[in-house]
Amino acid sequence: MESRPTIVQHSATTRPEGPPEIPALVGKSVAGEALVTDWGDVSGATQWVTVRWPHDHPFYAEGGRYSPLLFVESARQALSVLSHAVHGVPLGYRFGLERIRTSVNSDELSTTSGPADIDLAITHSSVVRRRLGSAHVVSQVEARRAGRHLGTAELHYTSHPPALYERLRGRSADARQAFARALPLTPPAPAALVGRLHPRDVVISPTGSPGRWQLRTDTGHRVLFDHPHDHVPGMVLLEAVVQATRAALPYPTVPVGFDSTFLRYVEFDQPCLLTVAPEPPDAEGRPRTRVDATQQGRPVFTTTLTTEPRPS
Repeated sequence: MESRPTIVQHSATTRPEGPPEIPALVGKSVAGEALVTDWGDVSGATQWVTVRWPHDHPFYAEGGRYSPLLFVESARQALSVLSHAVHGVPLGYRFGLERIRTSVNSDELSTTSGPADIDLAITHSSVVRRRLGSAHVVSQVEARRAGRHLGTAELHYTSHPPALYERLRGRSADARQAFARALPLTPPAPAALVGRLHPRDVVISPTGSPGRWQLRTDTGHRVLFDHPHDHVPGMVLLEAVVQATRAALPYPTVPVGFDSTFLRYVEFDQPCLLTVAPEPPDAEGRPRTRVDATQQGRPVFTTTLTTEPRPS
């Protein structure tokens, strides 16, 4: 990606006539949380997207390092932009993440004195349009920072037209009502235990049982919930996986690989419990843990997380 074969370019400042602003394209109401700066076509199945990471992001940058989840959020936003602006998915369609697999080069996560521009090459290996207007897409993402390998991801997701999504979600379809039904905020786990500097950024609560945590959803958090949602977003669930894993391990870690499957929507008005268990190490000998989440006794998502010791 050192030389991008741009055929058509659409930037955040010079877009073709008609498309909405970037925050709307990426599903953010706070402009500062929109990471995409420009994008273009390579071929019918492949595009490139540039995202900009603030060096002082209030949630995804701490202690001189970026969270690997900022790469996941970048891929999510890039796919949202491409779906709307390149592939013609109407803006009102609702996106649902079904599976994500990522690998991140932890050497490229250090912050600098200024923002970091990240180049993403995105190929859509499968696009299946379903009856009633939904579309299921599988996309591969390759990321570089200043020409150096940053990470890869594969995402499986579906876009639903509003009428169909409302039928799927039933009484939970209204985001403001779902927010209003959210459980009272539970006490946070100790911030230092889960690798956070501030209690406000902790998304799990103790249950009194070792290796078992309750999801903590602070709907007032200005990054994780910058607008009402009808269900707990996938980025919040992945952050909970990271924090629960850090609490389980006896040394500081950085997550470098996610293999996550989202089975059901996670609701705000029911406790969601996370259980952490060790898994065999990966082929490189890196530790892995499995985090399973249940709600009302039913599995809602599962993740196998690969970690490395966190640099001092």
